[in-house]
Parts: sequence; C-alpha cells; structure tokens
Amino acid sequence: MSSSEEVSWISWFCGLRGNEFFCEVDEDYIQDKFNLTGLNEQVPHYRQALDMILDLEPDEELEDNPNQSDLIEQAAEMLYGLIHARYILTNRGIAQMLEKYQQGDFGYCPRVYCENQPMLPIGECWRRERRPHEMASPLGRRWGSASLSLSLGGWWGRLGGAWPAESSCLPGLSDIPGEAMVKLYCPKCMDVYTPKSSRHHHTDGAYFGTGFPHMLFMVHPEYRPKRPANQFVPRLYGFKIHPMAYQLQLQAASNFKSPVKTIR
Repeated sequence: MSSSEEVSWISWFCGLRGNEFFCEVDEDYIQDKFNLTGLNEQVPHYRQALDMILDLEPDEELEDNPNQSDLIEQAAEMLYGLIHARYILTNRGIAQMLEKYQQGDFGYCPRVYCENQPMLPIGECWRRERRPHEMASPLGRRWGSASLSLSLGGWWGRLGGAWPAESSCLPGLSDIPGEAMVKLYCPKCMDVYTPKSSRHHHTDGAYFGTGFPHMLFMVHPEYRPKRPANQFVPRLYGFKIHPMAYQLQLQAASNFKSPVKTIR
C-alpha cells in the first residue's frame, strides 16, 4: 500500500468502534497553534501526541520503547478529544456535526412524544461521587482494529496526571476531562439521556463539551425543533389523577403511625 493510500491517524481514530460521535477535525485547524492554546498544560507528552495526530515521524527512541509508545497513544487520543471539543464550536465543525445530526448518527430520543427526534452529544456530570477506579476510560488504545478499555484512574496516573481521592462532582454538566462520560441531549424535550449502545459509555463528555448543542442551534436556529405538543397525563380507570394526589399520599404516609403491639 502506498503512502498516499494509508489512512490518517484522525480517520483511523474516528473509525474505531465507539468513536462514531466524533467528526474528523481538519488538520489545518490542528496546525494552527492558536487553536491549541493551553492544551500543552493539560496533556502529558503533548509534543509527541500532537506529532502522532498529524502523522509525523516518531522519535527512534519511542519506536524502541513499547510502553512509552502506549502512553503517547493514549495522550494523543486525549489531546484529539480536547481539540475536537473546540473544533465543533467553529463554523466548519458545526457543519460536520450538523450533517451527522441530520443522519441520526447520535441516536434518537427514547421519549415517545418526541417521535424519534435526533439527539446531540453533550458532556454531563455523574450524579454521585465516584472514585477514579469506578469510572470507565474515555480513551481507546490503538491495537489493530480493536479499542481496549483502560481504567480511568490507571491511564490518568500513567500519563502523569494528579487526581483527588474523591470526585466532588455534583449533578450537572462538565467540561473537565475524566469527570463524566458523554450523554445525549434531545432538543425537543430538552432533556439528557444515556447513549443506548454501551460502546459509547466510555467516551469522555469533555470531548464534546456542555455548550455544543446550544451553539449549534444558535448558529442554525432553523434546525431547532418545536416543543412537543402532547404531554403524558396519568390516568386511573380513565380519570385523570390530580397533580396533588401524590403529594397528599406522601403527607398521609409520613403522618401514619403503626399501632403499638402489646406483649401478652
């Protein structure tokens, strides 16, 4: 196979199973140092990782050290994810993601009244405190055509990153790498869902950011769907259940005292 026919690192990464949500970032965007401002402080082995993304020749020492090569590979995937989060807020990035959105590449809302509304990826935070070892890796290792999962605490530690003993993440959204996996936002019901396929449960939400869906509809308001006209109404024997019914039940349950049993 000639060099002109070889698949670029970016195309290879976006073609991995589980990376279907990513679009291919233009190399011109990556080569502009202004677009990468501050990322060298977030990603270990930044220079080597950037060279790998751009398919530049690696150092001879790196080729002779498989362990170091794996670390650079993981750093490259993290760096690409952070670049991707910035790129999809540009006009070119929005256009690419809009095409994927229209094709339904991100899945459809499971809510019945949303009528298969296409969704968009968003970074959302975990809803309880977790230790690093409890979270799955957002990175995949390049190993043939397979993507191997690593423990989040493991790869972050090996990359040289510092991690607190406990994650203080609260319900909400997050742009911080390693804090939350990607979720899906429905623009019709304006709610957030877990991706249907488990292969997307290991993708870091920071690689899409918390503001991407909203930026897309700010730029292209014509694609924003109308809110659903129908709303589910709970009924019992055909009669609507009053909104206060559940609250009254809870109050009655809290006031209820079990009878005292006498010992004979």
